[in-house]
Amino acid sequence: MNRIVCLLILLIATSCNYFEKKKVYPEDLLEEELQTFNWNEVDTYPTFRNCEALIEKEDKRDCFQNTLIGNVNSYLAAQNLFVTKDVNDTIRLQIIIDNNGKLNISSMVIAPETRQEIPEIDSLLRQSLMHLPTIYPAIKRRQEVTTAFELPIIVNIQ
Repeated sequence: MNRIVCLLILLIATSCNYFEKKKVYPEDLLEEELQTFNWNEVDTYPTFRNCEALIEKEDKRDCFQNTLIGNVNSYLAAQNLFVTKDVNDTIRLQIIIDNNGKLNISSMVIAPETRQEIPEIDSLLRQSLMHLPTIYPAIKRRQEVTTAFELPIIVNIQ
């Protein structure tokens, strides 16, 4: 009987650590969450009203890009640009859409030949993006977030 009592006392004395509560600090939880957070993915891409009815994430992204490119192309086509040499270039616009839906061009990659033939191409591209419908920002975890992406614009004037 003594052995059983000793064994019980030993078990109780060593098992107290199992009932000990660990303190969880909010900073530690946040740090752990941030480590698993994929900053390159959003739950919903930026969108226009005409794209909201689409269900699939990729379809919404494509609709957004096609609407942007369509607006830029329409604006440039209405400018009746004249060139002395043929222009065939893909202009790469680095675009940022902030968490309020405001669009900014962070950079443009334009071939020197295109700049020479169309010196006002920078301002034309900026103006074409000023006439866009309202942009709804990207969403990540139910929060509106800033996103950046590249928009290729094909310029072919002969």
